[in-house]
Amino acid sequence: MDVKRLTLFAGHYGSGKTNIALNYALYLKSLGYPVTMADLDIVNPYFRMKDSEALLNSAGIRLICSPYANSNVDFPAMPKEIYGLVADTEQYGVMDIGGDDRGALALGRYVPDILAEDNYSFLLVANKARPLTRTAQDTIDVMHEIEETCGMRFTGLINNTNLGLETTAEDVLDSADYIEQIASMTSLPVVMTCARRELAESLEGRVKNLFPIDLQKLYYMLNTEVPNGKSDI
Repeated sequence: MDVKRLTLFAGHYGSGKTNIALNYALYLKSLGYPVTMADLDIVNPYFRMKDSEALLNSAGIRLICSPYANSNVDFPAMPKEIYGLVADTEQYGVMDIGGDDRGALALGRYVPDILAEDNYSFLLVANKARPLTRTAQDTIDVMHEIEETCGMRFTGLINNTNLGLETTAEDVLDSADYIEQIASMTSLPVVMTCARRELAESLEGRVKNLFPIDLQKLYYMLNTEVPNGKSDI
């Protein structure tokens, strides 16, 4: 994947974009880039980058997020530091955008400066296992809603089809036609296919642009804390 100064991850609710953004920030840091992580998700209070702040700090990655993240205050405030990240051309930024078109509203205010610099990747995270993005056309409809809301076009696709901890290698392989159909219909490249690190070895050489990921710790916690042991990831 071609590294850009700003990498933005967006997608429908439950696509897994927050987890991918976290893993990608750690990956960039391992390559020696100065990395700042920005959480622009003001829609979903349950899966926040704030939960992984200690991990990011230990890796030397700065986190920018709402001052109300992980509090009982429900207020869509965006920290002013995000403007600094967009303007600082020496810093590599990884940005987690809120789900769906409503989440993309927060991105709109930064789009003119991002487009002006023209050193970014805007990646759609697609998950065939989610109820509202099971088909290529449904996923493209979500993509267009996000683009129209924020005023910026996607530059690439990420296949993150998964069933959480129950995901198998075959689930990932079976989603190949789905993401290739989206790529064909949109003329966008598939820049990575994500899979839980434990599955990566069995998928090596069978999946193009494989990107192994570790699940955010909160995913494990929620599996035991919500009714019936079901979590919306």
